[in-house]
Amino acid sequence: MEIRMPKLDVSMTDGTFLGWLVPDGTAVTEGEPLYTVGTDKVETEIPAPVGGVLRYGAVEVDADYPVGTPLGVLERES
Repeated sequence: MEIRMPKLDVSMTDGTFLGWLVPDGTAVTEGEPLYTVGTDKVETEIPAPVGGVLRYGAVEVDADYPVGTPLGVLERES
């Protein structure tokens, strides 16, 4: 499952990726905080929508990305 830049409010068009909260390759559970996103109003921890193994995408910390941009992937555990 792709992890994408979320839309935190109706007017949000992009957000700042502030960093991962767990290491690449880590198994996470649904609801566990994965990464932090910032806007001009707030910084928010984004939880895992499902359980799986986190694989980082090609994103840079403190860079702005449009809503919907792929940030990483949650792979199913085998």
